[in-house]
Amino acid sequence: MKSWRVVAGLVISAGFLYYAFRGQDFAAIQQALTQANYIYLAPAVALYLIGVWVRAFRWTVLLRPLLQRNDADVAPIVAVGFMANNVLPLRTGELVRSYALSRRFGIRKTAALATIAIERLFDGLTMLGFILASATVVSLTNELRQVALIAFVLFAGVLIGFFLLTLGGNFRDRLLQIVLGPLPTPIADRVERMAESFLSGLSILRRKGDLAAVAAMSVVAWLFEASMYWTLAHAFGGSLADVVGIPQALLTTGVANLATLIPSSPGYVGPFESGVILVLNGALSASRELALSYAILVHAALFFPITVWGAIEWWRQQLSLSQIRELNHDAPDPETPQVSTERLVSPIAGPRAPRSR
Repeated sequence: MKSWRVVAGLVISAGFLYYAFRGQDFAAIQQALTQANYIYLAPAVALYLIGVWVRAFRWTVLLRPLLQRNDADVAPIVAVGFMANNVLPLRTGELVRSYALSRRFGIRKTAALATIAIERLFDGLTMLGFILASATVVSLTNELRQVALIAFVLFAGVLIGFFLLTLGGNFRDRLLQIVLGPLPTPIADRVERMAESFLSGLSILRRKGDLAAVAAMSVVAWLFEASMYWTLAHAFGGSLADVVGIPQALLTTGVANLATLIPSSPGYVGPFESGVILVLNGALSASRELALSYAILVHAALFFPITVWGAIEWWRQQLSLSQIRELNHDAPDPETPQVSTERLVSPIAGPRAPRSR
């Protein structure tokens, strides 16, 4: 990956790490981690991995307009994407996942990216729902209310934008004309093909039944992960288990994962810990040392199992970093059959509009 991405991710993470570690008593953190009961790790990791499998099933629903596969086919690709997010900066794992799907099943990467974008939209809306649900029990701080407001504006705007794109017609055509008009013809043609491919991935937004299923599975998947947060709170005994009930676990899950949407260093180091501290210390009055100790343990449980699984699948699918460096090119691999763009865009984009020069 280009060095500027690494530098940008490290700078962003450094700012969050400063917030998370400032004023901490490191001896107290070490003591909390040493005295934690790690027997809770096994059920916590199991809950998380079940949630990952539910996400794989959700992706098969999002891919239905493009590809008919079951969850066993796409779960390894989901694991590869999660692993790449853990070891590459700025959420590059989303690109890796689209590439792996394209390489294996022959659909265009931009179409796959559109389905991943819808995933992230539903993830964000679910996290926002967790925050709002927990607010009926937990008093939110000003910082947490600001997080909820920013999340609402962001995801509502993305949702409206996606639905406007699915409407097609003059709006979409005029928008393409504005974007493509100043570009040289070869570049404009390439951008137009990528735009049409992306629009094909949004066609799920016109299927109400599938959308309802995606929404339900998003809630189920994240409830499994929130259960992991609740389970690991018991590893620290009554000092944390008495504080982190179900509403508090939902709030921590929502805020911590919204923080990881910020592009940062590999593994979201910094934003995740800051999100947890914002809840446990800011809203629940747990000590900063206990909050950070808990964040470290939860982060480790989220990081290592999926990274190992993803690395195994990376090896099995014979992926390489040299292939990942070519992600800028949207064309399918030579050995992969190309799916017809016209057939893909027909449910949503309609015939290609002529471009004026």
